[in-house]
Amino acid sequence: MEENKEKGRDEIYSERVRAGKRTYFFDVKSTRSNDYYLTITESKRRFKDDGFYYEKHKIFLYKEDFHKFVEALNETVNHVKTELLPEVDFSQFENNDSDEAETLNVTDDDSDLKWD
Repeated sequence: MEENKEKGRDEIYSERVRAGKRTYFFDVKSTRSNDYYLTITESKRRFKDDGFYYEKHKIFLYKEDFHKFVEALNETVNHVKTELLPEVDFSQFENNDSDEAETLNVTDDDSDLKWD
């Protein structure tokens, strides 16, 4: 993390979500001018030759886009739940593991995503 501090991208907060073979990281970072942004990283473990490596995909989300991003994600998830898969009981997928703190809260009713 010292390397990131030198580049002015100090990590402030991080949440990890394990999802099968993938892990998602939600990280809050700061810029040199003390502004904040969010990175969302998808990490997948891949095997190659005699070992493994992690394939990563990253999204940078800036404060001026937080609301639009959350709104679009919420609308998309709710569309899938109500229009495409209304017969699915999504509560079966809820993770009640107290070790994993949830940053995004999506429920079966049409409540909004929340950034805690």
